[in-house]
Amino acid sequence: MDNFALLGQTRRPWIDPDTLKAAFLEISARAHPDRVPAATNPEREAATRRYAEFNAAYNCLRDPKQRLLHLLELELGAPPANVQDIPPGTMDLFMEVGQNCRQADGILAGKARPASPLLQAQWFEQGTACAEKLGALQQRIHLRRDELLAELKAMNAAWNAAPPTASPARAGALPLRRLEEIGRELSYITRWSAQIHERIAQLSF
Repeated sequence: MDNFALLGQTRRPWIDPDTLKAAFLEISARAHPDRVPAATNPEREAATRRYAEFNAAYNCLRDPKQRLLHLLELELGAPPANVQDIPPGTMDLFMEVGQNCRQADGILAGKARPASPLLQAQWFEQGTACAEKLGALQQRIHLRRDELLAELKAMNAAWNAAPPTASPARAGALPLRRLEEIGRELSYITRWSAQIHERIAQLSF
């Protein structure tokens, strides 16, 4: 299923969130099962399935990582391979996230054990310092995400100028390899950001 076509959007790496939301709300309002109260059961079931398809398409396209994976599958005719591989140039960040999260886990484990007030105060100080480091790392990750999203916006020009979808020359005219790298990096960034956010929240207690 082409989620772009389902929501009336042109295939491209970047979609303005407000434009996408407006299109979804208009389409889903027309397709809502409650608009056919006099329909037969099979007709209502079909309307419910269609409504669910619109919701799934919107959830896919509004998430940059999922949107890129879907776009790559449409353009390549199959899901991209090696989606779990660490993208080039992000190994240092990968190692730093892992190291800081392990440090946070050690502090959290220490805080959970019964200890004297003095030792608890030491754990608190370590937790505060670790949370500050994680916060700074989170800012760097968000900055990198913003850079990737800006690159996706610039990539729209290649899709606007590409041959039609049925043309055999289309794939060669699109930067699909770079798009796959961005998709993988966004996948890791999303995961890292969630891991860091969770540990910052735990360290604050």
